[in-house]
Amino acid sequence: MIESIIAFLAATALLAFSPGPDNIYVLTQSVANGSKSGLATTAGLISGCIVHTTLVAFGLSAVIAASPFLFFAIKTVGAMYLLYLAFKVYRSDASINLADGAPKKSYTALFKQGVIMNILNPKVTIFFLAFFPGFLWDPEGNTVYQFYVLGLLFMLESFVIFGSIALVAGKISHVLRTNKNAGIVLKWLQIIVFIGIAVYIFIDG
Repeated sequence: MIESIIAFLAATALLAFSPGPDNIYVLTQSVANGSKSGLATTAGLISGCIVHTTLVAFGLSAVIAASPFLFFAIKTVGAMYLLYLAFKVYRSDASINLADGAPKKSYTALFKQGVIMNILNPKVTIFFLAFFPGFLWDPEGNTVYQFYVLGLLFMLESFVIFGSIALVAGKISHVLRTNKNAGIVLKWLQIIVFIGIAVYIFIDG
């Protein structure tokens, strides 16, 4: 059991540190709105993993993997949601995220957004389905329990890593507030990140 968990944590740490849509999105939110916004987004993204863990634990993810139509439908909804968020950023004031006292999304809204983004990304479910079974320490035992243990460990480790990214990026935010052109740069950076994640979800096979 211990050996399997250590191997699992080592593998998932490498994956979490590797550049990907989730940690890039956390980085962008933290730079644009501060560390707390990045942490709220991180909490939402990680919380969404509960759904994927449950799907894997009870075998529903196998149904999704075996149904091209359902998989395509989930990918389409997720991609359209992200494109909608990109459009909202495009319509917003370029200075809104950096100006002192300017309105911005609440931490609750960022948390909910992170949850929705994670749940609507079927790649996470498929990844869990393909990755988690290799680290079960007792395939003949209670696999539901084991999947939940692995899922919770994955969430905890990812929160620590993504949270660290948010805290570091928040320091950069303070410097960028003194640059009047930073708002425009970050506005378009957020748009590119949203569109990039949407494309990743929709076409990555």
